[in-house]
Amino acid sequence: MNDTIALANAKAKGKRPWFFDDREAERVFNVALALMQELSVARERIDTLERLLENKGLVSRTEIESFTPNSAEASARSQMHKELIGRCLRVLQQELEALEEAPGTAATPEELRHT
Repeated sequence: MNDTIALANAKAKGKRPWFFDDREAERVFNVALALMQELSVARERIDTLERLLENKGLVSRTEIESFTPNSAEASARSQMHKELIGRCLRVLQQELEALEEAPGTAATPEELRHT
C-alpha cells in the first residue's frame, strides 16, 4: 500500500464518536464530512493558484479551463484520485479492519449493511 494512503488511513486514538442511532446514516455522514473537507481545501488552493497566475499575467482563467493533461499528468491525477478515495472512505475501511482484528466482537460486514 502506498505510504500516503497508509497515512490517510491512520486511526485516531480512542473511540469514534457516534452522532446517529443508525449506523448506515453515521457512515454516510462521515464520508460526506471527509468529502466536504477535501473539497473545501482543494477549492481554496485552486482559487489561490488561479488568482496568483492571473494577477501575474502568467495564465488566464480561460487557459486553465481549456487545459488537457498529457498521459503522465493524467496518471498523476489518477493517483491523486485513489488517495482521495482512500481518505474519504477510510471510516468504512477502518470498520472492516476492526472486524478482521477482533472477529466475533463486532458486527459482520453483512450485519453492518443491515443495521
